[in-house]
Amino acid sequence: MTPRLRDKYKNEIVKSLMSRLNLKNLHAVPRIEKIVVNMGLGVDALDKKILESCVKDVAAITGQYPLVTKFKKSISNFKSRKGSNAGLKVTLRNDRMYEFVDRLINIALPRVKDFKGLKDDHCDKFGNFSFGIKEHIIFPEINFDKVERIRGLDITIVTTSSSPVNTVSLLKEFNFPIVQSTEKKKKKIKKVPKKDEKEKKEEK
Repeated sequence: MTPRLRDKYKNEIVKSLMSRLNLKNLHAVPRIEKIVVNMGLGVDALDKKILESCVKDVAAITGQYPLVTKFKKSISNFKSRKGSNAGLKVTLRNDRMYEFVDRLINIALPRVKDFKGLKDDHCDKFGNFSFGIKEHIIFPEINFDKVERIRGLDITIVTTSSSPVNTVSLLKEFNFPIVQSTEKKKKKIKKVPKKDEKEKKEEK
């Protein structure tokens, strides 16, 4: 049985995006290529019991067994050694990807406390949308009583879009709660020395 959102993309979203983005070719319509879910563990990754419980949680959330990532460098401040366990990573594609998106939008995100939506400036120049979740217990697959510690997740939605605008319009068609960012990027202002200061320096 094909996922609900996969059918929706083929039958509704493609036509809507073609008219909205003025596209004539079906293959030019942006689509979600894959979703990458990361969970950083830090020092806890060295403990086998904690690592096993986190693996079970991520597998329950995504429906796929995670890969254990390793540190590439040794950093003393973070107590990390090269080659030791760093966290967990899952890459979702095809049916599992659409099922995860469905659960994320309709069940998980509405359970976030004081949730005000995802800001549209979370896109990079390649058209990928990234955001973080502070509590992994928002997913219904996780039993809160058995969780030792609440952990965060980093989710990256990789699309075939070439611009952030197209990515946002694609995700809005999937009913992602994306809101416009009100924060303006601060411009760096160079301090120009005053004339009085210059004159004082010359006198000295």
